[in-house]
Amino acid sequence: MAYVQIPKDLSKVKTKVIFNLTKRQLICFSSALIIGIPIFILLKNSIGITSSTFIMIFSMMPFFLIAMYEKHGQPLEVILKHYIYARFINPKIRPYKTNNFYTVMIKQYEIDKEVSNIVRNRKSLKK
Repeated sequence: MAYVQIPKDLSKVKTKVIFNLTKRQLICFSSALIIGIPIFILLKNSIGITSSTFIMIFSMMPFFLIAMYEKHGQPLEVILKHYIYARFINPKIRPYKTNNFYTVMIKQYEIDKEVSNIVRNRKSLKK
């Protein structure tokens, strides 16, 4: 008997709007059509149909990538933002720095020792 597997995590299920496409995909595909078809129409007489087809395909490809590509639940622009931030904006060499708890304890011990000496000196002055 045929069965359909239902996902247990419903947060990953995306709502479909028209033609089984999400709103994001519809916007990106329509943007690709708005950009690609005029390019093809304007270039087909001057450089030929084959060349204008390739130019149209390469001009529409970024929109298709933005619409379809997703990795670990993140769309392409988020992945590119993280890549650019990690590759170009952050410093290349990041030194490993720690807060040494023992130096903090030693400083606190010295401060406590100094305070106790001050208190002891005041008591000796009062007598």
